[in-house]
Amino acid sequence: MIVEQRLTDEERLTLKTGAFGAVFLVSNADPGMLSVLRESAAASGAFADASGMVKEALTTGPLPKLPRDSALEIESTVLPALTRALRILHEKSPAEVAAYRSVVLAAADRVARAHAGVAPAEAAVIERIRAALAEPA
Repeated sequence: MIVEQRLTDEERLTLKTGAFGAVFLVSNADPGMLSVLRESAAASGAFADASGMVKEALTTGPLPKLPRDSALEIESTVLPALTRALRILHEKSPAEVAAYRSVVLAAADRVARAHAGVAPAEAAVIERIRAALAEPA
């Protein structure tokens, strides 16, 4: 029998950093002033669709502080956070791993589609996010 363990504040922040950071990466891949509101609503909707431990982690507590200096710096924070988030969930609640992966990818996809379809730069970022969320070999 697998027993779900509660997440620490630090672990919740890791899940949030990965998820919110993924959205931020996609949004910044094809920036536009008018698309920001649509993209924010799209991501919020995906996070609200989550359930269980994943929803609790993504919808409670403080927002993560993401670097803003360069896309490379953001990616070097966010992609490892996604991988760490999966390790945390494997340890604490294995049943939630697929849910986290699904929610993050849905949010990234919704953000990309929120304004004028998926741009090539957004698709490339989503593939890097997908790779960070892949099961280890």
